[in-house]
Amino acid sequence: MSTLFISDLHLSLEQPASSGLFLQFLADQAPRAEALYILGDLFEVWLGDDLIPPEVQPILDALRTLREYGVPVYVMHGNRDFLLGGRFAALSGVTLLEDPTVIDLYGTPTLLMHGDLLCSDDTPYQEMRTMLRRPEWITAFLAKSTAERIAFARSLRERSKEETGAKAEAIMDISAATLRQYVARHNVRRLIHGHTHRPAIHHESGIERCVLGDWYQQGSVLRCDQHGCQLESLSAGIVPPPPPPRQRQ
Repeated sequence: MSTLFISDLHLSLEQPASSGLFLQFLADQAPRAEALYILGDLFEVWLGDDLIPPEVQPILDALRTLREYGVPVYVMHGNRDFLLGGRFAALSGVTLLEDPTVIDLYGTPTLLMHGDLLCSDDTPYQEMRTMLRRPEWITAFLAKSTAERIAFARSLRERSKEETGAKAEAIMDISAATLRQYVARHNVRRLIHGHTHRPAIHHESGIERCVLGDWYQQGSVLRCDQHGCQLESLSAGIVPPPPPPRQRQ
């Protein structure tokens, strides 16, 4: 038996292949697991539990079926679906997790994060993240009409694409200093996160850092048991080692 970790599926109408692969994963592989952890950005966007689109229903049903089968499912908020709430949890049967959360993973204390908090060098992003998570902002946003919420989400995505293209690659990756701070604060030697879309298992200064990949091209899964953790791809077997970092010009 093993515990499975995934993140950054970004499920949407624009990515039907990812939704199909996820449903297949929930039916074929996940039922054999001890637990499934989804560490953020399950959906490309989530406008509130009162605006659940009909195309999401098969996902909710499959998650609930997995839970009824006896496999607990834990979902952490990502930067795209941080408005997932109690109604979503009730309909899908999942348990929502705080970011960060520490679990006992086969005797090893393990820190789970979405990963965006580690990208502390990206100051504009962190400022926006802080604003969007404020209770008063969330209350005001959920009071808006459906059209207003859709328009805001669309503008946010366009802004993100523009800013991502203009930022240095290193700024959008994790900060080594921030990583050390979280590891020391939570007294762990293993960290699992997503967000950066750079799947790999790093061993740095006695710390094991497992980075989950996205589901745009293939399904990235981290499988952990009492012997350790291994990254897999649902469509291409074991994920190869990452290439050397690209030198910035």
